[in-house]
Amino acid sequence: MAELGRETEQDRVRFRGGGFAPGQRRGPALLVFAALIAFWQGGSSLGWINPLFLPSPAHIAQALYDVAASGELWRHFTASLGRILGGWAIGTAAGLALGTAMGLFTLARSIGMPLVSAIFPVPKIALLPLFILWFGIGEPSKLATIALGVFFPTVINCYSGIDGVARNLIRMAQSFDLPPRDIVRKVVLPGAMPTIIAGFRISSSVALILVVAAEMIGAEYGLGAFVLQAGHLMATDQLLAGVVCLSVLGLVFGAAITALERSLLRWR
Repeated sequence: MAELGRETEQDRVRFRGGGFAPGQRRGPALLVFAALIAFWQGGSSLGWINPLFLPSPAHIAQALYDVAASGELWRHFTASLGRILGGWAIGTAAGLALGTAMGLFTLARSIGMPLVSAIFPVPKIALLPLFILWFGIGEPSKLATIALGVFFPTVINCYSGIDGVARNLIRMAQSFDLPPRDIVRKVVLPGAMPTIIAGFRISSSVALILVVAAEMIGAEYGLGAFVLQAGHLMATDQLLAGVVCLSVLGLVFGAAITALERSLLRWR
């Protein structure tokens, strides 16, 4: 009986609940990135790549250093960053308000869904000339373009996240006689938060794309204006230096949203 009661290593059932939880490792990404840069630099050094069409990483780094040392890069960078943050804040605040209303109230969804479906597919940069007529050539027209582009992904992800909250959790909260305000604050919004933050990732990329397009159309300073000017001068090393700055901005926004996600979604 004692032998039957013993549990051997072979008798134990392997734990199978650890899957579907992918992590993130920096090592493979850094290795792949370094390999691409090395291959690019090697091809340029051997003459396989025409430097007029694709400068080497060393030439791009030198151009980036020269523009940064002159102070011009900081002027363009801060102009674009201010427009992105301002437009993203306005569009996100309005999108969260409408998306929450559409997720909670029938009347708001009945009115909002057709409007969102009709206007969302319209390219927002196509409306920039109209915004220039309304607000002028200055900052308001650019902020309006970015805010409108950010608004719709935020609305869609917000009400989709609220729709995705398990109804049994809401019914359980109702069975404990929680007031509707507490149900929204403690059950609905936390359950929808992963989808809302995923919308933040999309909207930040949209804001970055739109600021470049808006600055190419009518701006004296900004990364979009810098890239456009470098392209007109066929200074491809400076052009790609501007693209590197845009990539850095994208990485910074992604890291900020990841930090926000870790802070708000600790319960997961």
